[in-house]
Amino acid sequence: MINDLLKYYLAPEDEYIFGTADLTGLVDRKYKKYRLGISIGRKLNDRIIDALKNGPTLEYYNHYKQINNELSETANQIKTQLQKKGIDAIVVEPTLSTSSKEFENCLSTLTVEISHKMVATRAGLGWIGKTALFVSNEFGPRLRLVSLLINMEPDCDIRPVETSRCGTCAICVEQCPAQAANGLSWNINLHRDSFFNAHKCRDMCAELAKQRLRVNERICGLCVSVCPIGNKKKHHE
Repeated sequence: MINDLLKYYLAPEDEYIFGTADLTGLVDRKYKKYRLGISIGRKLNDRIIDALKNGPTLEYYNHYKQINNELSETANQIKTQLQKKGIDAIVVEPTLSTSSKEFENCLSTLTVEISHKMVATRAGLGWIGKTALFVSNEFGPRLRLVSLLINMEPDCDIRPVETSRCGTCAICVEQCPAQAANGLSWNINLHRDSFFNAHKCRDMCAELAKQRLRVNERICGLCVSVCPIGNKKKHHE
């Protein structure tokens, strides 16, 4: 039933990925009844991403916000349909509102209560790259994520991804303007701070957005652009 619902709302099909995850024991106690997770990824526009050779562009900034809004709307439509069938669900929005209490709480550690990357890796959709991006099997890091938590018993036969598949590739590490990554490869036992400095990344994103876009935001996209996974031309080369 859930797969049929997802396929109905996630069109065109080649622009999305989705999967289900068993979240038992992986979320805060206040969410413990929501044991089934759904991860949805929406592909970003290749032409816009390819243009990020020197940092963020206004087109990328607007596209980023547009895709976040589309994902939020779609996820909430799915939630409404689930509730009509008597199934309790929560939408974890693509990005935190800067006016939300959770945003204020996450500023010191730059971590959130429910990680889209955690749900996506548990759903087998991809892994975490060396600059802490989620790297999907289909689109590489060229996507945005949204998650739903569902009050249902998980019935998932998908094997979670628990280690990096980046191998020796370090393009994102070398090209990062903040030099925020040290090149170590992610696995589920390695804390993000051991291989990636999120605060250095955030500060640089703020500086780039101010310089290039004249906006008070935190956005870059360079590591998304240079990753050969999802970039058909670079992957072929």
